[in-house]
Amino acid sequence: MMNVGFIGLGIMGAPMAANLQGGGHKLYLYDIKKPPQVLVDGGATACASAAEVAKRSDIIIIMVPDTPHVDAALFGEHGVAGGLSSGKIVVDMSSISPMATKEFAKKINKLGCDYLDAPVSGGEVGAKAASLTIMVGGPDGAFDKVKPLFDLMGKNITLVGGNGDGQTTKVANQIIVALNIQAVAEALLFASKAGADPAKVRQALMGGFAASRILEVHGERMVKRTFNPGFRIELHQKDLNLALQGAKSLGISLPNTATAQELMNSCASHGMSGLDHSALCRAIEMMSNHEIASA
Repeated sequence: MMNVGFIGLGIMGAPMAANLQGGGHKLYLYDIKKPPQVLVDGGATACASAAEVAKRSDIIIIMVPDTPHVDAALFGEHGVAGGLSSGKIVVDMSSISPMATKEFAKKINKLGCDYLDAPVSGGEVGAKAASLTIMVGGPDGAFDKVKPLFDLMGKNITLVGGNGDGQTTKVANQIIVALNIQAVAEALLFASKAGADPAKVRQALMGGFAASRILEVHGERMVKRTFNPGFRIELHQKDLNLALQGAKSLGISLPNTATAQELMNSCASHGMSGLDHSALCRAIEMMSNHEIASA
């Protein structure tokens, strides 16, 4: 059994922490809101600050929305850094800037601790099912120590390289996911407007070369109009912004990523930032004056 700290217990963090608790580990929790009572009832300890979590834990996991939130959790007043002692491991499972991650790792290393960036893919469904894909950057030794915890939260776990490489992999993942959502939305919109049943078109395509997880899950969301969030548009906007900022600094062009971001921007401007990212189809539908679900 390990003493594990968990900071950030939202849509993703809460079920991830629950899976660690189910694996027999002692949890120390902190969130800006009250930690889920079900975890406390199961034996977890609610802490007054991130620093207290760090003091009482051997491995500290952070799962918050964006780069500034990780910065605050680590180095803000009563942050993780204030409670660290030599030999502990900090694991950031948020999706944030690769460049900022490298700087965070250097600061934590100076305190005598290891740092892993380990963003995830799979959304709320994957978090609950412990089937997340986990992309890790950091030293081999720290990865080996944390791997049993990763195994309780995910299925496809890969040490990609050094600090920052996990976050770089997640940005690449989000590019692929966004462009696939856009492709599925355009295909089902075309089929629907042409008079075909989009549900049956999706079913037919699932048996061919166009089959994908996005077509399976998000294509169904588009047809059934179920856009309750598994992964919110505003979070994918953030990830694509990281991609475009990175592209600018690297001197490369990501034209289709930019288009996907503009479609998400359009959804957000129409009050849909809190919907699932499959609702990107709504931007294309508004431009076309036609909904996928319409015959």
